[in-house]
Amino acid sequence: MMSSKKFPKTFWVANTLELFERWAWYGLFMVLAVYLTGSTDTGALGFTQSQKGYLMGSVVGILYFLPVITGALADKFGYKKTLLAAFAILSSGYYMMGLFRNYYSVFFAFLYLAVGAALFKPVVIATISKTTTKKTSSIGFGIYYMIVNVGAFIGPIFASKLRETSWSYVFYMSSAIIALNFVLVLLFYKEPEREINKEPLGKSIVTIFKNIGIALKDTKFVILLLIIVGFWTMYNQLFYLLPVFVDQWVDTTILYRIIANISPWFASKVGTAEGTILPEMLLNIDALYIVIFQVLISSLITKWKPLSTMSVGFLISSIGLGLSVMTQNPLFLLLSIFIFAIGEMSSSPRIQEYIGMIAPKGKTALYMGCSYLPFALGSFLAGIISGNVYGAMSDKTVLLKKEILQRGLNIPEVSNTFSQNDYYTKAYELLHMNQKTLTEFLWNKYHPEHIMYLLTGIGITTAIILFLYDRIIIKKIA
Repeated sequence: MMSSKKFPKTFWVANTLELFERWAWYGLFMVLAVYLTGSTDTGALGFTQSQKGYLMGSVVGILYFLPVITGALADKFGYKKTLLAAFAILSSGYYMMGLFRNYYSVFFAFLYLAVGAALFKPVVIATISKTTTKKTSSIGFGIYYMIVNVGAFIGPIFASKLRETSWSYVFYMSSAIIALNFVLVLLFYKEPEREINKEPLGKSIVTIFKNIGIALKDTKFVILLLIIVGFWTMYNQLFYLLPVFVDQWVDTTILYRIIANISPWFASKVGTAEGTILPEMLLNIDALYIVIFQVLISSLITKWKPLSTMSVGFLISSIGLGLSVMTQNPLFLLLSIFIFAIGEMSSSPRIQEYIGMIAPKGKTALYMGCSYLPFALGSFLAGIISGNVYGAMSDKTVLLKKEILQRGLNIPEVSNTFSQNDYYTKAYELLHMNQKTLTEFLWNKYHPEHIMYLLTGIGITTAIILFLYDRIIIKKIA
């Protein structure tokens, strides 16, 4: 076992910054889809699924493209200054998001927040890289990825309990956590040794885009990036689509009662006063699975070819994601998320590993930077699927309005004075159903679970194309 003394203090400071940043980000991001589309009388914003999908997909896509530019800013102005700017933007950005309720104001605040996140990402990765050696880099990055998932697990737990009191507290939490990072940088972060970039900033950015253009002339590399877009499109539904699906369709009282029969105390901690379990608590199990099983999965597949492992991982993830929307049973959901996590653990770490392997000598950093491009495009496409497509096929409110229209009944449209919950209350009255019977009726008549065919189809198609890429396309291009 390698001693922690092998790593300098700045390594541990960087990991602590990552822990708190992921805590703040996933604390918001895991509940964001529900916040954006939930009923206004609960403190949520009441946006449509299309609005939610466009907002989340486009802004996160921009976030993962911006490090191309923000990395140059960090090299030019220094890591510490960049971190301070990042945390100033992030902390104020989270706070702003909790204040705004107009769609375009929220969009602006989220985009502003994304700029801060994009400033942070390349700096923390570079710090980890510069504070490890050839002997310590493997375990160093292993620690880093574990910290990422620890933060991703802790954040939604706090957010879930806080939003039971007020949605505003979620944003205050994220803002405060990031403010703590600002203090940590001031007191403990030491600028690692680096080569000072004396080029004018504009010239540096132009050079970056020229280098990206050179990398994208590699036909095999471009095809690989386009294939990987399919995986990220599917993966992002864990945050974009599933929270809303669980909130609308899954009867979490089943799981709550099972837990309460075993441990009433634990049930009170993970559940609500109404005897339910909120979506983020259920879906957060994905991060827990990764924290527990990533080392085991990685050791089992270490000798497999990267592309073969990625193909199998894509296939497993697609099956898990499809199964997660197949029933209204939360126990089945826990199993399907475990299947999804196995595929994620098998494929996600190996994407960057493989890109690092195929990069020409002296261009590893360039190719690794380009590895974020599929995530950016995948995020945008995921927004469309979780927005327009989910809204048409599976959104409970849309399907209820369709049923009301078919029966010739009259309920006022949702507005500032007539909330989504008011609409449901009136529907219960007119249809002579309660919440449970109405949900069952809409499920059986309109089959919102059929969106599983699209989600699974994307993953399976991606896995097949990657398999063909490995066996046929690479050889033909070569």
